[in-house]
Amino acid sequence: MDSVQPNILSAADALALRYGAEGAPPAGPWNDHIALLLSHRSVRAYRPDALPDGTLETLVAAAQSAATSSNLQTWSVIAVTDPDRKAALARLANNQKHIEQCPLFLVWVADISRNRRLAEQEGVTLEVLPYQETFLVAAIDATLAAQNATVAAESLGLSTVYIGALRNQPTEVAAVVGLVPGTFAVFGMCVGYASSAADAEVKPRLPQAVVLHRETYGVPLQEQAHRAAYDSLMGAFSTRNGMAADTWTRRVINRMGRIAALSGRDRMVAALHALGFELK
Repeated sequence: MDSVQPNILSAADALALRYGAEGAPPAGPWNDHIALLLSHRSVRAYRPDALPDGTLETLVAAAQSAATSSNLQTWSVIAVTDPDRKAALARLANNQKHIEQCPLFLVWVADISRNRRLAEQEGVTLEVLPYQETFLVAAIDATLAAQNATVAAESLGLSTVYIGALRNQPTEVAAVVGLVPGTFAVFGMCVGYASSAADAEVKPRLPQAVVLHRETYGVPLQEQAHRAAYDSLMGAFSTRNGMAADTWTRRVINRMGRIAALSGRDRMVAALHALGFELK
């Protein structure tokens, strides 16, 4: 399969891009695979170019190589290429045009329906199916699989972006892609070649001093100072990339401070019940 290999950065350069020059941790063991992981960025503008033959199957093979709880494999993925179906999903996901632009849109599904059918065919009862833990396992399985596919796609010179807004209207999404009871679209994913209009810069992350705990959880003494430094880093990133001036603090407040920011996801439990998840 022909592919465009991504540029591989040195450890120092990759860490500086991810954390900022002053916040980068010391470089440790390094290889091209780790460099690829650190180069990840979400892309929201795509060329219409078709993907090479076999790309979908390669991504699914990578996805199926991810860890799965007890090998239950409680996930599925739906490959969407039909323009009308992509347009319908885009409308349900706050009109995100990159869903229509990308040549391949993947809907990652928490799927307990397959094991329900297994139980029916074998004449047994799977007592744990209705429990929240089973749904959580299925959602985690789908997420691990999707991340493997993301890394595989990026190794082939493709770009991706996750679409969590499919959860805004889960029952309507289910109708568009024909989901059956016991299946739930956890998120979508655009896959394709980035257009020249796509943002090219790696987005900084919180410093490791905030997220890394050793032995036990402990609130960092300098957490507020680290947050202020990260706000400054994100503000500069937003300015350089022509984005609305924003800080991480303000983004957290805007996204988590009001129920309205959930865009309908506050009704998720009712939607899951309607989609066949009992959540005991």
